[in-house]
Amino acid sequence: MTTDDLSAPLGQGAVRKRRFRLPLSGLHVLAMLLAAFLLAFAGFALFNHDPLGGEPMARLAYDPAALPGDKLAPKPATGPAAPGSAATAQPDGGEAAAGPGQKTITIIDGSSGTQHDVVVANPGSGGAGRSGDGADAVPTTLGSGVDPRLVETSRYGPVPITAGALTPFRAYAAGSDADRARAARMPCIAIVVAGLGIGAARTNDAIVKLPAAVTLAFTPYGADPARLAERARAQKHEILLQIPMEPFDYPDNDPGPRTLMTSLPADQNLDRLAWHLSRLGGYVGIANFMGSRFVAMDGAMAPVIKEAARRGLAYLDDGVSPRGVAARLAEGTTLPFARAELTIDSVPTPLEIDRALARLETIARERGSAVGVAAALPVSLDRLVAWSKTLEARGILLVPLTTVMLKSKSS
Repeated sequence: MTTDDLSAPLGQGAVRKRRFRLPLSGLHVLAMLLAAFLLAFAGFALFNHDPLGGEPMARLAYDPAALPGDKLAPKPATGPAAPGSAATAQPDGGEAAAGPGQKTITIIDGSSGTQHDVVVANPGSGGAGRSGDGADAVPTTLGSGVDPRLVETSRYGPVPITAGALTPFRAYAAGSDADRARAARMPCIAIVVAGLGIGAARTNDAIVKLPAAVTLAFTPYGADPARLAERARAQKHEILLQIPMEPFDYPDNDPGPRTLMTSLPADQNLDRLAWHLSRLGGYVGIANFMGSRFVAMDGAMAPVIKEAARRGLAYLDDGVSPRGVAARLAEGTTLPFARAELTIDSVPTPLEIDRALARLETIARERGSAVGVAAALPVSLDRLVAWSKTLEARGILLVPLTTVMLKSKSS
């Protein structure tokens, strides 16, 4: 070791080793990979040709031989469809011809986008068809006991109409003239069990368990409300159709598709009403389904009341709104009308239901008649069955809704 080595500052003069460093840090590499992924995704979205991109898809396996229309319909090589047949234009310019009583549907392959035309039997042929604008399916048969004279065909299917002096209200009213004459001399009560048609089990319970004098009200929804309504009429129940109407807390509380709205013009509400009217047949009248806002406005309700009267139907105000205007609008018209005094199961306990039925009896004795509404809750059905067995012994008749309406009209 030399003197210079001893006098040199520490760390100086020694040979330094170089460390190897990558030109990019780990964060840089991660950012570049992310950018490359985003560029690849954007390129795929911009330049990939997917005719069904962004659309929900479902794969459906079907056997053409099992379809109602028997066979796949070959596309005609040239020329228009045969006279009297229906043809549906396809995006590729071709058409599939359908003969009388048939219609053409298009099946789209979920993976390739390929379209196939299939001719099937049209259940709507013969005047009771489905809507031509893609509306939900509507009943295509009138059902037993429905008078064909009291039906006209709308674009949604069959709807009720008058035939001279004969009206649906008179034709489908339950009970006999002798029953109505007896009710004219005694206090009477009509019970309407509403909200039926959506739950088949609950609806069947109401049809089977309740006395025939109880009127049943069906909503226009459910898988097959027409069949359930026909079953109710076969058990001698009088039936109503409930029309969904706008409540005050809409859309938080939504009655369902095609609700009648105060914001819509009258012609649109009447078009929606026609769809509801086509859902089943054989009903004596209509009632509001919800609708606390709608039933309180003259401009909204007046066209509905007028249309119901024109079609020979009755109207029941279920008492959902104390400001309902239907009673005033029905004054001086031929429209059969009634308003429910109370909902008997607003508190759905046996004790409260029995108390509500007792109040209904008091009203009937004071006024001559009364109307109560209920839901098809098991507790409600049980209490109504037990109550009805002893009602006549207390000097009060249980009658269909039309009997109360006719009694009120005559008085």
